[in-house]
Amino acid sequence: MRSHAAAKTEPAAIEAEIAHLRPLAFDALRQRWRTIFGRLPPAALSKDLLGRMIAWRLQERAFGGLDRESLSFLEGLARHGGSPRRRLKPGTVLVREHRGQRHMVTVASDGFEWQGTTYASLSAIARAITGTAWSGPRFFALRPNGVLPTAVTRSAW
Repeated sequence: MRSHAAAKTEPAAIEAEIAHLRPLAFDALRQRWRTIFGRLPPAALSKDLLGRMIAWRLQERAFGGLDRESLSFLEGLARHGGSPRRRLKPGTVLVREHRGQRHMVTVASDGFEWQGTTYASLSAIARAITGTAWSGPRFFALRPNGVLPTAVTRSAW
């Protein structure tokens, strides 16, 4: 017969425990948090986030946490206020069609070249093309438009 601890590490057992979290009321989730984390949950956490964090901790205990490299990467992001900026290699050509005209921008070591002029930012080029303020990375499709696909935005924990 398997021990209780071994049964907890089976994926089906963890999945069942997580499924049991979904219908819990907010206060019941806060109590479950206290049991799992040994302290009160932060007051600002929503029911959805409480459930996700509890589910993550259950999985972490059963299957192990992040490796040292991942933890180090995440700590660096937290220390420096976000993800590192995307680095485009010099020579990369960005193409954008706007109002029927194709615009080609070449990444240079000291900025971005467009129509024979070097600009410090893609936003300056986007502004020159459109006549209005634009996020350059968004204009050239280097940054998502802020709308995630429906499947990603739905709560699935």
